[in-house]
Amino acid sequence: MPPVLKEFRDFLLRGNLIELAVAFVMGLAFAAVVNSLVANLVMPIIAAIVGKPDFRDLTFTIHHSLFRYGAFFTDVIQFVSIAAAVFFVVVKPVQAMLARRSGRDAEETAPSDEERRHQELLAALRGRGN
Repeated sequence: MPPVLKEFRDFLLRGNLIELAVAFVMGLAFAAVVNSLVANLVMPIIAAIVGKPDFRDLTFTIHHSLFRYGAFFTDVIQFVSIAAAVFFVVVKPVQAMLARRSGRDAEETAPSDEERRHQELLAALRGRGN
């Protein structure tokens, strides 16, 4: 096999690339779920409050240029919803898990009070002997 093809095969089979591809696909699926949540639950609630069932057709025209501010408003709501979902479903739980884990690691690596006192006594005795 030519070296270039071998390098390409190694590149494709590298763990990071496969993990990135899986994360990308999962991100797309997650975005589809959140978009559905926004379109089917959040937007009807907002529409019930405001009285407009769909914001996509809200427009205005200046000098024959059509501005679709309703579509922009809907996209902003979807973006904020996705960001909130990622933050509260992924980021905060992972931070909490890492904090608990690092707390346990700190407890395991930190010497106990008794061990710390023994170390201080040994250091004092060594200093006295010199």
